[in-house]
Amino acid sequence: MTSGLMIVFMILAVLVLIIIAKTAVVVPQQSAFVVERLGRFSATLSAGFHVLLPFVDTIRYRHSLKEIAVDIPAQVCITRDNVQVGVDGVLYLKVLNPERASYGITDYMFAISQLAQTTLRSEVGKIDLDKTFEERTNINTAVVSELDKASESWGVKVLRYEIKNITPPHDILAAMEKQMRAEREKRAVILTSEGTRDAAINTADGVKQEVIKASEARRQQQINEAEGQAAAIMAVATATAEGLRRVAEAIKLPGGYEAVQLRVAEQYIGQFGELAKESNTLVLPANVADVGSMIALAMKAIGKEPGATANR
Repeated sequence: MTSGLMIVFMILAVLVLIIIAKTAVVVPQQSAFVVERLGRFSATLSAGFHVLLPFVDTIRYRHSLKEIAVDIPAQVCITRDNVQVGVDGVLYLKVLNPERASYGITDYMFAISQLAQTTLRSEVGKIDLDKTFEERTNINTAVVSELDKASESWGVKVLRYEIKNITPPHDILAAMEKQMRAEREKRAVILTSEGTRDAAINTADGVKQEVIKASEARRQQQINEAEGQAAAIMAVATATAEGLRRVAEAIKLPGGYEAVQLRVAEQYIGQFGELAKESNTLVLPANVADVGSMIALAMKAIGKEPGATANR
C-alpha cells in the first residue's frame, strides 16, 4: 500500500514538473516568443519570466531581435556589355515585428536571400564591367532599397548589403590587366614628356634671366663708367680752373709778370729744340730766331707789353 502511494506521488510530481516546464517560460534578452492558444495567435512574449496556460498555450515561433548577417551565395551576373561575373555578398537584417515574421511569410530568411540575388543580378545588368568595381556603393544601396520595400510586410528590416567579391572570367581579367598596364605606361610616357617640357621651360627661363641680368649689368657698368668719366672730366676741369686762377693771381703779384716771360722763353726754346727731331724738312718764319719778338707776341696775348714792368 505504501509503495503504491509512493508511485502515485512520483507520477504526480513528474506531471507537476511537466506542467511547470510547459507553463513557466523565461525569454532571453533580445528575443521574442510567439505564443498560440489553441492554434491561434495569442501574444508575443518579450524578455523576462512568463506563465502560460498548460496544454492551451504553445510557443510556436522563437525569434532573435539581434542584427543577423546572412551570407548571399555567389551567383553569375551579366553586365550591360554582356560579360559574366561572379558576385557574392553579405546581407544584414533585423526582425522588428515577430508576429509578421511568423505569419507574413513561411521563411523570411530564404525569401530575402532569393530576393537579394535577383535584385543584385538586375542592378549589375544596368552597368558595364568597368563600372562594377567603382559602383559597388550604389549597387549596395539599390539592393537594400528594393529589399526593404518587400520585407516591410514581413516585419523584417534590411539594414545594409555589402558585395564581398566580384570575379570576372580569366580572359577578362587578363584583358583588364593588359589595359591597366597600357594605362600605366601611357601615364608614364605623359609624365616623362611633361617633365622634359618643364625642364626645357625652366632652362629657357634661366637663359632668359641670365641674358636680362647680363644686359642690366652691362648697362650699370656703362652708367658707372660714364659717371666715372664725367667725374674725372669735372675733376680735371676744376683742377685746370683752379690752376689758371692761381696763375692769374700769381701774375698780379710782384715779379709775377717776369716769371711768365721767363716761362714762355723756356718753353719756346725747348719746343724749338724739338723741331728737328720730327722731320728733316722744316718751313720756318723769317724771325724764328728772334726770341724777343716771340716773347712780345706771347705776352700780347695776355694783354701786356714787355716794357710794362718798367712802368710798374
